[in-house]
Amino acid sequence: MWWIYALLAAFFAALTAIFAKIGVENINSNLATAIRTFVVLIMISIIVYFRNKYKNIGEITSRTWLFLTISGVCTGLSWIFYFKALQMGEVSKVAGIDKLSLGLTIIFSVVFLGETISWKAALGAVLIIIGTILLIFK
Repeated sequence: MWWIYALLAAFFAALTAIFAKIGVENINSNLATAIRTFVVLIMISIIVYFRNKYKNIGEITSRTWLFLTISGVCTGLSWIFYFKALQMGEVSKVAGIDKLSLGLTIIFSVVFLGETISWKAALGAVLIIIGTILLIFK
């Protein structure tokens, strides 16, 4: 069932790009990122609260806090650069280049996590990287 969630994530990420492009037309991209982040914070806080998932927060290890904090910083930086790129470029190109993250994630999973990948995944990563280069350099 994990793949259903992954497909839903991709679907909503695509809508995010379209709505974000419209939303950053007449506003500073950093302010737009802050507004988006605030909305996400409120939305997920409501979900956590009503599903009673906040009760074990005291059991979270310092290692988990550290890596979630680093991940949060990376997310914030990604969003800041993404919104600036959306403001300046075409959404079809910006979103396409942003998906280079998939190819990089495959590479990073091998290098940092020691995961093994199939030749199909490796080929997919290479094709994503080639596609990204084609988007950048028409």
